[in-house]
Amino acid sequence: MTGYDIIGDVHGCADDLERLLHQLGYAPDAGGAFRHPRRSLIFVGDLIDRGPGQLRVLEIVKTTVDAGAALVTLGNHEFNAMAFDAEWPAGSGRPLRPHSAKNTQQHAAFLDQVPPPQRADYLSWFRTLPVWLDLGDLRVVHACWHPASIQVVEREVGGARFTSTEQIAHACDPAHPLYAAIETLLKGPELDLRPYGLPPYLDKGNHSREQARLRWWVEDAVSVAELAMIEPTFTTRDGSPYPELPDVEVPAADRNFVYTGHVPVFFGHYWRRGAPEERLDWSANAACLDFSVAKGGALTAYRWSGETQIDAGNFVQLT
Repeated sequence: MTGYDIIGDVHGCADDLERLLHQLGYAPDAGGAFRHPRRSLIFVGDLIDRGPGQLRVLEIVKTTVDAGAALVTLGNHEFNAMAFDAEWPAGSGRPLRPHSAKNTQQHAAFLDQVPPPQRADYLSWFRTLPVWLDLGDLRVVHACWHPASIQVVEREVGGARFTSTEQIAHACDPAHPLYAAIETLLKGPELDLRPYGLPPYLDKGNHSREQARLRWWVEDAVSVAELAMIEPTFTTRDGSPYPELPDVEVPAADRNFVYTGHVPVFFGHYWRRGAPEERLDWSANAACLDFSVAKGGALTAYRWSGETQIDAGNFVQLT
């Protein structure tokens, strides 16, 4: 193999995935695995929820992984699906992730489109997926590469994969060390806006939030304006435009997530829009591949061939 094609969040958009794979030069073999004569695939997670082709996406990715032609990391949607399905405590009949209206709606496409027997098989497969991949010359994680959180997961579960329902339950318990580590790796760190006198905002799902996602990939970012991800479309709860972020330095303790490594990191989760070359606010060593395919955006890949810094010319979006 001469390189990896790393694909962002698919979210059940099977037609887009198949078209992008063909655009990248992949074709299915007799067993249904997508192969390239010189390259292989990596998926950053969030294969499920939202889109119309849940089962087909899972079939494509798992078949290709099983054939040794792809790797995949766990996304927060796969983790949430495992917790939604799990009973905890064992024998209690209670779901680990509450079956609230909000949580059920999040998983509606997965629950509706993947029949129970196959769903059980895929949920078992999710438990085998690593939370991160460190391949020496490149790294992949769903939301944030954070060595301290990786160390916690390695200590608590014995590696990069969950091996029991109890471990998943610990990762859902705010009092357990696994909780903060998994939140960071699969959902990314957040910056509390309240100490800076900033109001709550309405996110893309119209949910009110007091914490903003943090740009952990911008090595020299120090201020609220540089670190807080407040999109231009966000408003306050009364519908007013969100106020301008202050150029106030964030304490060092709240900036310890910033990536300072030299190995390229690829991640998803952050719901970008437009073309990659227009959104290169990440560092030379870290790049987001989530361009909102399930919300009208374009499924996006990066063709990595051993380079040590991100090259804008290596992004490929579905055309």
